[in-house]
Amino acid sequence: KEAMVDVDIKPSQPHWYERHVQPCVAELLGSALFIFIGCLSVVEDVEGAGRLQPALAHGLALGLTIAILGDI
Repeated sequence: KEAMVDVDIKPSQPHWYERHVQPCVAELLGSALFIFIGCLSVVEDVEGAGRLQPALAHGLALGLTIAILGDI
């Protein structure tokens, strides 16, 4: 008969880079992308767009930031 072996495998701690540096860099890049796209949408104002263009640009920037950096 086969012997049942109960092995407790402890998950290893994430590296210090993954715990501290990576979230900070992701926050910096996400904020920079959000502000950069938002400011550019206001600079290039198209006649008749009104408040819709900056709102859509900020929404796109936020969605893009979440899609790219969301898993971090």
